[in-house]
Order: sequence, then C-alpha cells, then structure tokens
Amino acid sequence: MKRKPDLLWMLVILFGLGVVTTGYAQSLWSNSIDEPIELTQQQVQPFKR
Repeated sequence: MKRKPDLLWMLVILFGLGVVTTGYAQSLWSNSIDEPIELTQQQVQPFKR
C-alpha cells in the first residue's frame, strides 16, 4: 500500500520550485535591463486653425 507524501515534503518541493522560478525570472529581468533602451520623444505639433 502506497503512502501519501507528507505535507512537509510537499512544502519543501514547492519552496524549491519557487526558488528556482524566482532565480530564473531574476536572470531574465537582469538581462533585459542590461540592454540599451531606446527612448523616442514625440514632438507636439502646434494646433493650426
């Protein structure tokens, strides 16, 4: 007869997945920040009547 996994092991696995996911997301975030960002400025045309 198989035993259900303990709640403690489920929490450990969920915590580990959270740590791995957070590390992966932070690495993606830091890579996108390091890239140069192009800022475009809109020029407002004066309203003609």
